[in-house]
Amino acid sequence: MSVEYKDYYKLLGVTKAASQEELSKAFKKLARKHHPDLNPNNPDAEKNFKEINEAYEVLKDPEKRKLYDSLGPNWKDGQNFQPPPGYGNAHFHFGGAGGPGGQQFDAGSFSDFFETLFGGAAGGGARFHDASGFSGGGGGFSGFSRGAARGPARGQDVTATLDLTLEEAYQGGSKAISLQEQTIRPDGSPAMQTKTLSVNIPCGVREGAKIRLSGQGSPGTGGGRAGDLYLKVRILPHALFKLEEHNVVLDLPLTPWEAALGATVRVPTLDGHVDLNIPPGMGSGKKLRIPGKGLCGKTRADQLVRIMIQVPAAPTDQERKLWEKLAKASTFSPRTF
Repeated sequence: MSVEYKDYYKLLGVTKAASQEELSKAFKKLARKHHPDLNPNNPDAEKNFKEINEAYEVLKDPEKRKLYDSLGPNWKDGQNFQPPPGYGNAHFHFGGAGGPGGQQFDAGSFSDFFETLFGGAAGGGARFHDASGFSGGGGGFSGFSRGAARGPARGQDVTATLDLTLEEAYQGGSKAISLQEQTIRPDGSPAMQTKTLSVNIPCGVREGAKIRLSGQGSPGTGGGRAGDLYLKVRILPHALFKLEEHNVVLDLPLTPWEAALGATVRVPTLDGHVDLNIPPGMGSGKKLRIPGKGLCGKTRADQLVRIMIQVPAAPTDQERKLWEKLAKASTFSPRTF
């Protein structure tokens, strides 16, 4: 699921090159301006106050700021953000800040963007605290505080799309896939790497099915085990075949005389060609069945061959004369109304 990207520098009104001192000054000024206690009639004050604190929480921390900056210059305000598998491997715990005479309110959890990038805020949400009470200026302002990790935490599960041809779904078997994974270098900076995995495709896998690869999701933290990777199957369109449940469907063009007199026609299946006997008198839209040429289930399903009678778009003079002769000689009428 994608979430809205947040420009933390824009929220604080600073440039990307801002120093820690500039960030702190900008944060204190905006936090006082938007504090809900000073704006009781402004319904947006609490939302703005949360966003300012969230932005400062990220940018004041060198590790989180480095990870945030790694998103690059192409991320613009308002775009949707969806990290690659393995990106959400930094998790932080946030505790409350308190003090005598201070004012507090429960701000709830961080934004979806923050939680996607850094992990969720633990303990039922963070609390904002103003130690000065805004009693006359000069007091400091304390925002979120970073606490200690709560021990081992399991990594996040990751979902990716797995495109399969109809032949691959029909046959099943092993398939090598490559994924771009976000990792963290020893110095704490993010890096991308390609991970190749071998996936066992179940015979007859269906559109929308999920294949679970244990331990191939985001890494855990504090010694916790990795999450799982779920591959959601998407069956690619095929030039000849369609699916009806587990059955494979082929439209077979026939000439009028083949349909009327019967014929033996060589037709394709997902594992080669077979000779199909067409009985006389086959109407357009009728179906013939080739057993065992569909997708796997409890037993292998069938291939359905749908008859599609075709006529020449531009008959020759001789063909037209023969059609006219047949029309005069025939007593057949396809209409019962």
